[in-house]
Amino acid sequence: MTLPLDGLLVVAMEQAVSAPYGTRQLADLGARVIKVERPDGGDFARHFDSYANGTGAHFAWANRNKQSLTLDAKAPEGRRVLDTLLSRADVFVQNLAPGAASRLGLGGAQLLAAHPGLIVCEISGYGTGGPYDDRKAYDLLIQAESGLTAITGSLAEPIKPGISVADIAAGMYAFSSVLSALLGRHRTGTGCVLEVSMLDAMADWMGYPLVVSKHGSTPDLASGMSHPAIAPYDAYPSADGRLVAVSVQNDREWVKLATAVLRRPELAADPRYATNQARVAHRAEIDALLGKAIGGLDAGAAVQLLHRSGIGCSVVNEVAEVVEHPQLVTRQRWLTVDAPAGPVAVPLAPPVSSAWRTPAGPVPALGEHTDAILGELGYDDVAIRRLHDEGVV
Repeated sequence: MTLPLDGLLVVAMEQAVSAPYGTRQLADLGARVIKVERPDGGDFARHFDSYANGTGAHFAWANRNKQSLTLDAKAPEGRRVLDTLLSRADVFVQNLAPGAASRLGLGGAQLLAAHPGLIVCEISGYGTGGPYDDRKAYDLLIQAESGLTAITGSLAEPIKPGISVADIAAGMYAFSSVLSALLGRHRTGTGCVLEVSMLDAMADWMGYPLVVSKHGSTPDLASGMSHPAIAPYDAYPSADGRLVAVSVQNDREWVKLATAVLRRPELAADPRYATNQARVAHRAEIDALLGKAIGGLDAGAAVQLLHRSGIGCSVVNEVAEVVEHPQLVTRQRWLTVDAPAGPVAVPLAPPVSSAWRTPAGPVPALGEHTDAILGELGYDDVAIRRLHDEGVV
C-alpha cells in the first residue's frame, strides 16, 4: 500500500498537543516523522497520566506512527546530529518556548538560509511581531485570551470546552499549511517558513462573534447548547430523562417541525416564527412548544419522530456511549496500535480513503529509535555508545 506522503521526512521538535497532533496527521499519511525529544524525560505529555493502558492518553492519541530520537540539541555533537537530519528533511516542525528556536539557531529564516528547500513550520501561542511575542501559551490560556471561554460560558462564569480546542486548531492549521507548502515547493522548488499562532487559529474559529463585534454589534451569547443566531437549536429533556438535541437550519425545516412534530401546522406561516430571525426573537416560545412535544416521548421515540420528519436531531451522549457508538463501531473507526506500556486503542481521523488505509504504527517509547537513526547518519556502535555516555542522546 502506497501512502500519499511516502518518502517524506519530517523532523519535529515538539511537545504537548499542537505540534504532535499536526505531525501525527502527516505520519498517518505516510511521512516518516522523527520526533526529537530531550533525553531527560522527552515530551512532557508522556507523563500527563497513564490512562491509555499505561501510556499517557494525550501522548498515545497524538504520537502514533512516529519515531523517537533523544537528543541534546544544545550539545555540539547533538547539534551536528540535528543539522545532518535537517539536511535530509523535507519539513521541520517545532513548538518550542518563545525565542528558544532562534537561540538554538533553528529560527525559520536561519534554517531556510541553510536549507532552501526546507519547509519550516513554527507553532506558537501568539505569533511574532506583536506585544505578546514572548508570552508562554498553553491551551487554557489561549482559550481564555481568544474569548472562547466567555462565549461558551460568560465573563462572570467562563467555561473551558472539555478538549484542547486551541491546540487542536493550531495542529490542524499546521497540517494543512505544510501540505499546501509541499504543493508550492513541487511547483517552485523552494521551501518556506510557516507561522501558525494558536491565537490566530482561535480568532478564525471565533469567526461569527468576532465578525459581529467588529461591525459594531454585540453578539448574543449562547446559553447552554443553544445558538445565538439560530432557533430552534438546543437540547430538550425527553420523558426518560435523556436530552435530545434539535437543530432547525432553515424555514423549510421549520414548516416540517411545526406540521409533523409540533402538530401545529398553523404555526408554519405565523409571522412570529416563519423566518429564522423571527424565531430567534421568539426563542422562548418555540423552546416551550418543542420542549413539551419532546417531553412527552422517550428519547428514542423523539429522535425517530424528528428524523422521520426531516429534522436534524441526536441524543446527548456520555463519553462512554461514544466509545461504543454504533456508527463508529460498525465502520471500524478505532485503531489499535502498540505503545510503550501495551496496546492502545485510538480513534481514526478522517478521511476514509479508497486508495489507502491509516497505518497502525506504534506510539514510540522515549528514544526507541535513537541508535537506528544515528546508524543511518553514519555513526558506528562505538560512536553511538560515546554519545550515550556523554548524555548527548
